[in-house]
Amino acid sequence: MVYIWEDYEKEQEKKQTGISKTKGFKYPPILPIIYYNGVKNWTVATSLSERIYLSDVLGEYIPDFKCIMVQLKDYSREELLNKKDELSILLMINKLYEAADFASMEDDITREYLDEVIEKTPEYLLDTMSHIIEILLSKLNVPEQEVRTFVDRIKERHMGDFFAHFKGYDVQAVRREVREEGIEKFIKGTKHLSVTREKTKETLMQEYELEEGVAEKKMLKSAR
Repeated sequence: MVYIWEDYEKEQEKKQTGISKTKGFKYPPILPIIYYNGVKNWTVATSLSERIYLSDVLGEYIPDFKCIMVQLKDYSREELLNKKDELSILLMINKLYEAADFASMEDDITREYLDEVIEKTPEYLLDTMSHIIEILLSKLNVPEQEVRTFVDRIKERHMGDFFAHFKGYDVQAVRREVREEGIEKFIKGTKHLSVTREKTKETLMQEYELEEGVAEKKMLKSAR
């Protein structure tokens, strides 16, 4: 919050030198929000004073504010759908954890619904949405090229194509593929470094949580 106020002050000073030193100068209000997308309930303090020693004694002299608590798990898809705004779309996408979730969302949200929501979205907000969705899809291990396709369509205000491009994409399958590639590269790397077979197997079991028999099969497969 202090950083935001400092930036605001600098911006105003550029417009009018000395304005922040005047008696009537005021800083803008900031509405603090905690956005939590965990499965369990948030258990940490939501006010600043609860994070400061002796606040119960020196409360009068300690700055304080309370955050608005937003827990994603408290909002059903139906509630978000009814809001029909940009934030609700982002919240719904952030509820995705695997391909099955995406498929079920595709059944509920039509192309027309998505295009209508962002039809009049300001450019700056559209850019923000694109950036956030890019991050959310990266969390799902969606390939970079696929992410770029989604983001470009959003910037072109074709949000309705979002699901069409994603259809049939299996997040879990990609995760398995990435994991297998990692194991194979590790095994090949140990060969070049002349690491013993026993040490390689032991590391595989620890790092990739493989049973001994599975680790053996991976090593045999790589040796072919």
